[in-house]
Amino acid sequence: MVGRPPKPIAVAGLPVTERLEPVPKREIDPIYLELAEIEALRLIDLKKLSFEEAGARMRVSRNTVWRLVESAREKLARAVVEGRGVAIQR
Repeated sequence: MVGRPPKPIAVAGLPVTERLEPVPKREIDPIYLELAEIEALRLIDLKKLSFEEAGARMRVSRNTVWRLVESAREKLARAVVEGRGVAIQR
């Protein structure tokens, strides 16, 4: 394995739902979001923190927060564009 092992990422709480379903329901695999991606989105897009502030709260670097936000945004865009459900990995 290349690189260092992943650090635990602090998450303030669990989401209120486990799944979002498109309408009408289609037989297609959902897009899976990780808890760390959701936390990064919450801090950056909803709380309007800087990447540095979000990194401090999550105990990771600002670059890690940026990577998590970019990944989550791409996954959400794919779900909307492709009409796929969104499932949360716990």
